[in-house]
Amino acid sequence: MRFPRRRRLAAALVLAPTLAPLLSGCFASGGGSGEATDTKDGSRLRVALAFPPAENLSPYGADATLLSRLGVTEGLTALDANGAAAPALASSWRRENDRTWLFTLREADFQDGTALTPAAVAASLTHATRAQPAPAALSGVALTAQADGATGVRVTTAAPDPALPLRLSSPSLAVLAPKAYDAKGAADPVGTATGPFRLTKVNGSASADLDRFDDYWGGRAQASGIDARFIADGTARANALRTGQVDVAEAIPVSQAATLDADTRRETATTRTTSLQLNTKSGVFKDPSLRAAARAAVDTSALAKGVYEGHADAGAGIYGPALNWAESKRVPPVGRVPAGKPAGAPVTLATYDNRPELPEAAQVLKQQLEKAGFKVKLEVREYSRLESDALAGKFDAFVGARNSLLDTGDPVAVLSSDYSCAGSYNLARLCDKKVDQAVAKAQGVADTAKRQDAAMAAEAAVLGTDAVVPLVHQRVITGVGAEVSGVVLDPYERTLVGTGTRR
Repeated sequence: MRFPRRRRLAAALVLAPTLAPLLSGCFASGGGSGEATDTKDGSRLRVALAFPPAENLSPYGADATLLSRLGVTEGLTALDANGAAAPALASSWRRENDRTWLFTLREADFQDGTALTPAAVAASLTHATRAQPAPAALSGVALTAQADGATGVRVTTAAPDPALPLRLSSPSLAVLAPKAYDAKGAADPVGTATGPFRLTKVNGSASADLDRFDDYWGGRAQASGIDARFIADGTARANALRTGQVDVAEAIPVSQAATLDADTRRETATTRTTSLQLNTKSGVFKDPSLRAAARAAVDTSALAKGVYEGHADAGAGIYGPALNWAESKRVPPVGRVPAGKPAGAPVTLATYDNRPELPEAAQVLKQQLEKAGFKVKLEVREYSRLESDALAGKFDAFVGARNSLLDTGDPVAVLSSDYSCAGSYNLARLCDKKVDQAVAKAQGVADTAKRQDAAMAAEAAVLGTDAVVPLVHQRVITGVGAEVSGVVLDPYERTLVGTGTRR
């Protein structure tokens, strides 16, 4: 058996300043968390995930987090417990000028046996820049990557990007081996990534098989592999854990929390916010006064206490209480118009059932909107069957849960991807000049505290359009079997299984 060439788990010194959105609480780090072992193989882990692949496990869309949560993919950087950029495939980096950064690679191998080289990394990042639609982490950002010597990768952005090390931590910018890409630029992560677990087989939307990657740079994982099942129904996930069919089940519905033994429940404050997105481009909510009427009709405290049974906080903004700096810096929304009269205006409200609380929340919203004078039709589907229509603006309103720091770790990036004219995940289809100006201003700020201030000013501009109504800030419940240890409870929801996870 071939063993890893390096066992170093300590992070190398980061040579550039990083932006750190501080979190309340803490979480265990991923790849190098726990003690890896070379002497005894752990059992295979049985993991239930809430979201089946929506895009054939492409790393460029929503499926990217499936790959990172299972320990398959990695980027040049990662996020540490405080939300700062930390070493991953890059051991260090430095900023050469306002648009250029030089990343130094660690010694590592791809899962197909080829070496991690600057040329391979540069090519992988180049493929990401050409993906259509663009990964959310690259929304509004143009970058080029070039190999520099035996260990360097130089990344240059068209405009200054102080958050680049955070941006490169995105699951959608994972580095894959050259053989992963076909002639059209599509990426296949099966056996071509760098993480501690190697994807070997994908069984459609039902399950996936993973084996341990013994040559992982961070040390051999304790589990010998993972049997992943995609179970969209939350009650079924909880039942699978309770009956011993799986070892770990993500996103346990609040309605099922009490059915699990206390020692098998883990509740984590996250940067995930459930929001009502209103279609600003067409239909009823093209009228800002009717968006204002919808926002005024919503009682968020009823959702937090009722639907979420106290496992969530009432919506305060795009950023929730898991970011402990947000509340003290929040400013009132700007530019709101007076609420109009719905007068029976027809609304199609859509959501998905992978998170069971969402249909319940949508039902409550339906009642609240109807009480205000709207006529509401509710449509519920599984997420993979809903996303394309939502992005295409086929619904008037959409209820979804979004981790605001999932894509980049940068509080400004979610505003760009979700609410700017060029945003790639703009469910509200918002295109507002003042919002774009506020977001652009925030993107250019390097100082951490000042960038946070600018992000909150941009948040106020977004909320002023009433394109989005923050409903609740979620706490995620993870089901963990009594014999399982080392599960990664990540507030960013990028990681679930690490090298130290085993049973």
